[in-house]
Amino acid sequence: MSEIKEQSPLWGGRFRKPLDPAAKKFSSSIPLDNRFTEEDIAGSIAHVTMLGECGIISSEEAAQILETLTQIGDEIKSGVLIFSDGSEDIHLAIEDELTKRIGTLGGKLHTARSRNDQVALDQRLYLRKAITRLSSSLTLLQTSFLQKADAYREIVIPGYTHMQRAQPVLLAHHLLAYVSMLGRDVERLNDCYKRVNHSPLGAADFGGTSFPINRRAVAEKLKFHDIVFNSIDAVSDRDYLIELASGCSIIMMHLSRIAEELILWSTVEFGFIEMDDAVSTGSSIMPQKKNPDIAELIRGKTGRVYGSLMNLLTIMKGLPLAYDRDMQCDKEPMFEMIDTTTDCLSMMKLVIDNTIFKTERLKAALHEGYLTATEVADYLVRKGETFREAHRITGELVGHCEGNKIPLSGIGLFELHSFSSKFETDVFDFLDPEKSVLLKISEGSSSHESVKKQLAYWKNKLKID
Repeated sequence: MSEIKEQSPLWGGRFRKPLDPAAKKFSSSIPLDNRFTEEDIAGSIAHVTMLGECGIISSEEAAQILETLTQIGDEIKSGVLIFSDGSEDIHLAIEDELTKRIGTLGGKLHTARSRNDQVALDQRLYLRKAITRLSSSLTLLQTSFLQKADAYREIVIPGYTHMQRAQPVLLAHHLLAYVSMLGRDVERLNDCYKRVNHSPLGAADFGGTSFPINRRAVAEKLKFHDIVFNSIDAVSDRDYLIELASGCSIIMMHLSRIAEELILWSTVEFGFIEMDDAVSTGSSIMPQKKNPDIAELIRGKTGRVYGSLMNLLTIMKGLPLAYDRDMQCDKEPMFEMIDTTTDCLSMMKLVIDNTIFKTERLKAALHEGYLTATEVADYLVRKGETFREAHRITGELVGHCEGNKIPLSGIGLFELHSFSSKFETDVFDFLDPEKSVLLKISEGSSSHESVKKQLAYWKNKLKID
């Protein structure tokens, strides 16, 4: 294994004294941008190939540079070659290594290129892969929710608003809400990918180059959809990164909402679910405890991704065109948000896969909280009452049941007549929480038929048998 310990700055011709060691360490980005090695090699290979095709360097020179770049890339990938933190950045470290191996010819690598467009290229190449991984992780989590929804498709649970029991809904319908939510996250990432997928290479420092390069040929080699047309915008834009940070923040917000619900539902007070030991931990002092730590950590890590978004917005908010060194600071929040979001998606899938729903407890909870009150009011409307009058009558009925500690389904027809003569024997289908979901007929509702259609839609969309 060889290690490159030091390099002379390739920009040093103008300077008469070296950079102070403390300043050099402060400005070095290689501890972070060494994650760009694969992208930097790929970009350089495409760039050199284009230089040869355009006659800017000879075909022999291009072939030698390409062969050596490939060797360097293979050695980095295998761990044979490691760049030390003493290097200024990964771009100069690779070029310096190339020059060590093939002499002054290595200096032609940077013809018609600046680190400004080079780092923007590396970043976009890296983000394309990151977006693809995030989309895949989202789809896997959607699949886990969909499988749970299918497994519990007949189970009715209390639905909540304001954290108060509201109406009966199918558990599958509740879980499919998260499938739908995560689906929008995938759409946002795919939309962001379109703006990431433009090549900035060839913008040089910011004003373009006098060499007869072919920017579109490089973009095609690297499978970009198009180029960033304006050369100033090409090196100074980080909108696509901020957009991805926003997308990751929304994903984490969704994961945090899921985590919060799982944490609440796992309490003794709710008792709706149990998380497997594989995704739970205990207490160092209280032997009885089983804590939903993984879900809590996902909820807690949301702030880190929000912080990355605010970090990037703050970096960019006061920068004049074109490139400013402040933009080097975009790497920490970029890697932080991608790594955290990717890890949390993976962990949430693990939690969902290792969670069971306590169906008997859920069934018992259906008869707590007067969940069918809305259906009773709607029943009276069908019998000719205005909704406001039906609302008043039902409210009085609920108050009566609450005072006498009986569920709505436990009241008899004789008592019902004391509130309204419009009640008939068919009202009991509206009072039964499990039967009440059968009454929903609007598209996208919590009826069995609607949920069946939703399951079929998502199975088809996610290509699940």
